[in-house]
Amino acid sequence: MSTKQESLTRAIWRSADAVCFDVDSTVCRDEAIDELAKFAGVEKEVAEMTRVAMRGDCSFQDALAKRLELIKPSQHMVEKFITTKPLRLTQGIRELISLLQDRDIDVYLISGGFDVIIEPLAKDLGIPVKNIFANRIKFYYDGSYAGFDEEAPTSQQDGKAQVIDYLKKRYGYQRVVMIGDGATDLLACPPADAFIGFGGNQVRDSVRNEAKWFVMSFYDLIEELNKN
Repeated sequence: MSTKQESLTRAIWRSADAVCFDVDSTVCRDEAIDELAKFAGVEKEVAEMTRVAMRGDCSFQDALAKRLELIKPSQHMVEKFITTKPLRLTQGIRELISLLQDRDIDVYLISGGFDVIIEPLAKDLGIPVKNIFANRIKFYYDGSYAGFDEEAPTSQQDGKAQVIDYLKKRYGYQRVVMIGDGATDLLACPPADAFIGFGGNQVRDSVRNEAKWFVMSFYDLIEELNKN
């Protein structure tokens, strides 16, 4: 990307009034659905379904449905997973979010992952639960797996864009920045005013090539903010 485009993205970042983070491989080092699959003993099968989805052979929502069907996460399994396999925060994220909050910049977590797994992470980072937009696993009365909320925008390929469009209309934000490592994060700009590609955990070539500003560390973003 051109230096001019990167400079513009940096300027929007320094003046953002809301920042939206992807969670898997961005805020945290792990991909929650892969870790959950490993926990359930179906890691290989889910990895194969992920490869099929990456090739574009099925829709984002269909791929999510098929992977969850393989895992069949019960309420008990999810609770045990959260307590025994907590998601690992990416280095620098705690300091970055603290800096944004000190400057009264609203922080959101927008994820194709699951709200029940993300909530402990958000609480740890001081992010209100209402600022989480993610998928919801449904359970039957006995706690067995009952599917997921197919109405949630984050279950769709353009879901993050839908969420940011809603936030801008609801709160009147003028400069929303999306930060993430994946294609769905890239697709969120527009309506996001800027997208910053993050490669600290996973470098995806398509994102690195398309992002107007691509960083390998959250400390790069802290450094830019501190220029203000």
